[in-house]
Amino acid sequence: MAGIRAEVAGLREARRTEAPPRGDTGPAVAFVPTMGALHDGHLELVDRARELADIVVVSIFVNPLQFSDPADLERYPRDLEGDLACLEGHGVDLVFAPEAAELYPDGDPATRVTGGRAAQLFEGRSRPGHFDGMLTVVAKLLHAVGPDVVLFGQKDAQQVFLVSRMVADLTMPVRVEVVPTVRDADGLALSSRNRFLDPEARRAALALPAMLEAAESAADRGIDAVLAAAQSVLMGQDDVDLDYLAVVDPRTFLPVDDDYTGRATVLVAARVGGVRLIDNEPIYLGHA
Repeated sequence: MAGIRAEVAGLREARRTEAPPRGDTGPAVAFVPTMGALHDGHLELVDRARELADIVVVSIFVNPLQFSDPADLERYPRDLEGDLACLEGHGVDLVFAPEAAELYPDGDPATRVTGGRAAQLFEGRSRPGHFDGMLTVVAKLLHAVGPDVVLFGQKDAQQVFLVSRMVADLTMPVRVEVVPTVRDADGLALSSRNRFLDPEARRAALALPAMLEAAESAADRGIDAVLAAAQSVLMGQDDVDLDYLAVVDPRTFLPVDDDYTGRATVLVAARVGGVRLIDNEPIYLGHA
């Protein structure tokens, strides 16, 4: 890697001096924003960024605005040295790893980006203020990095939707690239929180991808069948505390009507062994 920057001024200078002129084959700079605790899912984003751009920038920043519970913020895993080692060999040119005081010099910012109704549902309902904090820091990071393309994983489907809408609504000069969810061999979606699962909780957590598989298999019979099939997976699963199971229109991220047909996304969130996990799966409701 060419270097680590902890200050916006240093990042911008490196961005100016190290990025080559744009050509006709694609974007010059690709950006992968992360909160660290990197895993193979993040590396999939980085590798895709390397395919798309001449310069790859990765940020590592645990954003305090995204946490309504101070204890959850404190528990979030941090390992900058391990993250940098993880990125070695993946073609990263710059790592931006600021302290909170660099991005928020006056403490909590008075001006924030809000996500509207869609940001108040599902993850937004369970984690009040989470998405406003996420959108605010993503906007700041995009302004600091100035990329041509920014990459996110499909696993955080609500985040992807809200970032894409912010970019469109605010006419930000960046393209959002969505990379499919990366899963372990057992089907569990990769997440920084998976490291907190003990072996028993890990086995119980496989109920989430099993619910999505059951939902997809019932998609041609409509939403009631989808929800019933997914919920049936939890029968006898006392170790899985379901937060929500929903089917949304990917164009609005609002729940679909009972007679809806077409492309949809099944969302699930649950606590397993005290660890909160989320997952999702695109489906086609009704006959394709």
